[in-house]
Amino acid sequence: MKQVKVFIEPSDYGFSAYMDDTPLSYACLGEGKTINQTVNDFNMSYAEMKEYYEQVGKAFEEIQYSFYIEPAAFLKEYGRIFSLAGLQRLTGVNQTQLGHYLHGRRKPSRKTVDKIQNSVRRFASELSFIRLA
Repeated sequence: MKQVKVFIEPSDYGFSAYMDDTPLSYACLGEGKTINQTVNDFNMSYAEMKEYYEQVGKAFEEIQYSFYIEPAAFLKEYGRIFSLAGLQRLTGVNQTQLGHYLHGRRKPSRKTVDKIQNSVRRFASELSFIRLA
Protein backbone atom coordinates (compact mmCIF):
# COMPACT_ATOMS: atom_id res chain seq x y z
CA MET A 1 0.00 0.00 0.00
CA LYS A 2 1.36 3.41 -0.95
CA GLN A 3 2.10 5.99 1.72
CA VAL A 4 0.83 9.45 0.78
CA LYS A 5 1.50 12.75 2.50
CA VAL A 6 -1.44 15.13 2.77
CA PHE A 7 -0.41 18.73 3.35
CA ILE A 8 -2.61 21.20 5.18
CA GLU A 9 -1.98 24.86 4.53
CA PRO A 10 -3.80 28.15 5.10
CA SER A 11 -6.24 29.27 2.41
CA ASP A 12 -8.55 32.22 1.86
CA TYR A 13 -11.43 30.10 3.18
CA GLY A 14 -9.53 28.77 6.20
CA PHE A 15 -7.44 25.70 5.37
CA SER A 16 -6.95 23.33 2.46
CA ALA A 17 -5.56 19.81 2.27
CA TYR A 18 -3.98 18.25 -0.80
CA MET A 19 -2.09 15.06 -1.60
CA ASP A 20 1.61 14.93 -2.47
CA ASP A 21 2.63 13.98 -6.00
CA THR A 22 2.51 10.20 -5.46
CA PRO A 23 1.34 8.79 -8.82
CA LEU A 24 -2.29 7.70 -8.49
CA SER A 25 -5.25 7.68 -10.86
CA TYR A 26 -7.15 10.03 -8.53
CA ALA A 27 -6.62 12.94 -6.18
CA CYS A 28 -8.50 14.06 -3.09
CA LEU A 29 -8.82 17.49 -1.55
CA GLY A 30 -10.26 18.90 1.62
CA GLU A 31 -11.06 22.32 2.98
CA GLY A 32 -12.55 23.81 6.09
CA LYS A 33 -12.57 26.75 8.44
CA THR A 34 -10.53 24.74 10.98
CA ILE A 35 -7.86 22.08 10.64
CA ASN A 36 -10.27 19.49 12.07
CA GLN A 37 -12.94 20.38 9.49
CA THR A 38 -10.31 20.19 6.75
CA VAL A 39 -9.18 16.72 7.86
CA ASN A 40 -12.81 15.53 8.02
CA ASP A 41 -13.52 16.96 4.56
CA PHE A 42 -10.44 15.24 3.14
CA ASN A 43 -11.49 11.91 4.71
CA MET A 44 -14.95 12.31 3.18
CA SER A 45 -13.41 13.13 -0.22
CA TYR A 46 -11.34 9.93 -0.05
CA ALA A 47 -14.41 7.83 0.89
CA GLU A 48 -16.47 9.40 -1.91
CA MET A 49 -13.69 8.76 -4.44
CA LYS A 50 -13.54 5.11 -3.39
CA GLU A 51 -17.33 4.81 -3.68
CA TYR A 52 -17.30 6.43 -7.12
CA TYR A 53 -14.65 4.00 -8.39
CA GLU A 54 -16.79 1.08 -7.15
CA GLN A 55 -19.89 2.50 -8.88
CA VAL A 56 -18.16 2.82 -12.25
CA GLY A 57 -16.36 -0.53 -11.90
CA LYS A 58 -12.82 0.82 -11.76
CA ALA A 59 -10.12 -0.61 -9.53
CA PHE A 60 -9.43 1.72 -6.61
CA GLU A 61 -5.90 1.82 -5.24
CA GLU A 62 -6.10 2.02 -1.45
CA ILE A 63 -3.52 4.24 0.21
CA GLN A 64 -2.39 5.10 3.70
CA TYR A 65 -2.16 8.82 4.23
CA SER A 66 -0.73 11.03 6.94
CA PHE A 67 -1.44 14.70 7.50
CA TYR A 68 1.36 17.25 7.60
CA ILE A 69 0.44 20.71 8.79
CA GLU A 70 2.41 23.58 7.30
CA PRO A 71 3.87 25.82 10.05
CA ALA A 72 1.75 28.78 8.88
CA ALA A 73 -1.41 26.65 9.19
CA PHE A 74 -0.41 25.51 12.68
CA LEU A 75 0.17 29.11 13.78
CA LYS A 76 -3.08 30.28 12.17
CA GLU A 77 -5.13 27.58 13.90
CA TYR A 78 -3.52 27.57 17.31
CA GLY A 79 -2.70 31.28 17.42
CA ARG A 80 -6.33 31.63 18.52
CA ILE A 81 -5.42 29.64 21.63
CA PHE A 82 -1.77 30.52 22.25
CA SER A 83 -0.37 34.01 21.76
CA LEU A 84 2.85 34.35 19.78
CA ALA A 85 4.49 35.44 23.05
CA GLY A 86 3.30 32.19 24.67
CA LEU A 87 4.52 30.15 21.71
CA GLN A 88 7.87 31.92 22.00
CA ARG A 89 8.11 30.84 25.64
CA LEU A 90 7.08 27.31 24.69
CA THR A 91 9.32 26.85 21.65
CA GLY A 92 12.17 29.30 22.12
CA VAL A 93 11.47 30.75 18.66
CA ASN A 94 11.20 34.55 18.66
CA GLN A 95 7.61 35.78 18.32
CA THR A 96 8.62 38.13 15.50
CA GLN A 97 9.91 35.08 13.57
CA LEU A 98 6.68 33.21 14.37
CA GLY A 99 4.73 36.18 13.00
CA HIS A 100 6.73 36.03 9.77
CA TYR A 101 5.88 32.32 9.44
CA LEU A 102 2.21 32.97 10.24
CA HIS A 103 1.86 35.62 7.55
CA GLY A 104 3.93 33.80 4.94
CA ARG A 105 6.75 36.33 4.84
CA ARG A 106 9.27 33.60 5.61
CA LYS A 107 9.39 29.82 5.74
CA PRO A 108 11.05 28.19 8.74
CA SER A 109 14.06 25.95 8.26
CA ARG A 110 13.69 22.23 8.91
CA LYS A 111 15.60 22.72 12.16
CA THR A 112 13.11 25.37 13.33
CA VAL A 113 10.12 23.25 12.29
CA ASP A 114 11.53 20.35 14.30
CA LYS A 115 12.15 22.65 17.28
CA ILE A 116 8.53 23.88 17.21
CA GLN A 117 7.14 20.37 16.73
CA ASN A 118 9.23 18.85 19.53
CA SER A 119 8.28 21.66 21.92
CA VAL A 120 4.57 21.32 21.16
CA ARG A 121 4.69 17.53 21.55
CA ARG A 122 6.52 17.84 24.86
CA PHE A 123 3.88 20.32 26.07
CA ALA A 124 1.03 18.06 24.90
CA SER A 125 2.63 15.15 26.72
CA GLU A 126 2.84 17.20 29.91
CA LEU A 127 -0.82 18.15 29.59
CA SER A 128 -1.87 14.53 29.09
CA PHE A 129 -0.74 13.69 32.65
CA ILE A 130 -2.71 16.47 34.30
CA ARG A 131 -5.83 15.52 36.26
CA LEU A 132 -7.76 18.42 37.72
CA ALA A 133 -9.19 17.80 41.18
